[in-house]
Amino acid sequence: MADRWRTKSIEQSIADTDEPGTRLRKDLSWWHLCVFGVSVVIGAGIFTVTASTAGDITGPAIWISFLMAATTCGLAALCYAEFASMLPVAGSAYTFSYATFGEFLAWTIGWNLVLELAIGGAVVAKGWSSYLQTVFGLAGSTINFGSFTLDWGALLIVALVASLLALGTKLSSQFSMVVTAIKVSVVVLVIVVGAFYIKAANYSPFIPPPRAGNAGTGLDRSLLSLLTGAHSSHYGWYGVLAGASIVFFAFIGFDIVATMAEETKNPQRDVPRGILATLGLVSVLYVAVSVVLSGMVPYTVLKSTPDGHHANLATAFAANGVHWASGIISVGALAGLTTVVMVLLLGGCRVLFAMARDGLLPRRLAKTGSHGTPVRITVLVALLVAATASAFPTDKLEEMVNVGTLFAFLLVSAGVIVLRRTRPDLPRGFRAPLVPLLPIASVCACLWLMLNLTVVTWIRFGVWMVAGTAIYLGYGRRHSVLARGATAAAGGRVQLVNDAF
Repeated sequence: MADRWRTKSIEQSIADTDEPGTRLRKDLSWWHLCVFGVSVVIGAGIFTVTASTAGDITGPAIWISFLMAATTCGLAALCYAEFASMLPVAGSAYTFSYATFGEFLAWTIGWNLVLELAIGGAVVAKGWSSYLQTVFGLAGSTINFGSFTLDWGALLIVALVASLLALGTKLSSQFSMVVTAIKVSVVVLVIVVGAFYIKAANYSPFIPPPRAGNAGTGLDRSLLSLLTGAHSSHYGWYGVLAGASIVFFAFIGFDIVATMAEETKNPQRDVPRGILATLGLVSVLYVAVSVVLSGMVPYTVLKSTPDGHHANLATAFAANGVHWASGIISVGALAGLTTVVMVLLLGGCRVLFAMARDGLLPRRLAKTGSHGTPVRITVLVALLVAATASAFPTDKLEEMVNVGTLFAFLLVSAGVIVLRRTRPDLPRGFRAPLVPLLPIASVCACLWLMLNLTVVTWIRFGVWMVAGTAIYLGYGRRHSVLARGATAAAGGRVQLVNDAF
């Protein structure tokens, strides 16, 4: 059992970045990191999740839910910034946990990051495919083979962005910069134009009374409402809390900035800047959009229909007769989702790269190509995401992404406290303020949002965790580089004893 808690030293983690054959190219500045961060965070959340959550869960109080989610991310971001400035190695929370909590928890975090990034990428790829139909007036982006349906639109976007990633991270950043400029401009357009259509009456009731009925009950109610005996987590204060856990999906990806620390020229300075700049910018945009959106139309207009159709930003503009703006929003969403898919794939590749380099997955996957990128892992991740996006329904998987990410945030926050006590000597390019109070607040905020996820999400999360534990026990524990090193060292000691006799 003790081998599961073996830790990988900070020094060894940094030394491994210079290992021939698995070395990543250092091309990025804090500006590139910020572009990647904004390009992934401004996407599915702001164009789709905002409207549907306001209509179905929170009502006009949606911006309070965003503030709650942003505060939780802000606390975690400060902890990420300290870790990344101290340990500029690919893998983000996985690598941080390996240095503090040991190999098993590191594997668990890595496994959850794969859940976050791969399923998140699949969900967004399907959203991209849907917007492709809207923008170009296509009859459909799927092909039916009997009972099997192939989403060729999702396949197309995954293949495109995977090719860019294989050709180099800097090229991907330059592509992201152009597309991100387009979608940020669209978001600003939404705020400026939408502000002229705000009606004060639409903000009342600010927090609608809880909705009675079958929706939001049983396994589909939040864990908190189940534990406290509340009958529903739709509207009311339970709805606002549940909404914060759902719109948290909109912030998914800022932690990807930390996964790219190894490819940054000056990570001690630039990674904290990239993380904090990303989160600050998108938080302001999200709150502004949610205030404008809930003022443009009554929240009832944004409710999902019985056939499963969800409202989005374009819905509010179409309801006010501003059809030209709804068309521009659709184009912006298509551009925005393109970079979201790309950066989610990038993050997933870097986490798996770090795990493979440590031997918890086959080490041959970590080999880098002539462009300084892990081509084999890029292809593998692209195939997994494409298969999931093109062949499987992804409804309700957003919450699965959230629970895995919140768990990672929780451990990173706790890790700051641990390393402040165990390794106070380590140089830190950035120091989170108010330690241990701030990390403790981050842990509590993450737990709070996790409690507001649905019961069925927790059940699915448990199944995912069981599967990951089985893979670690069956492969990772025995093939770990640390395990082989410990075995070799033990063998050397035995040989020395034998030689002495």
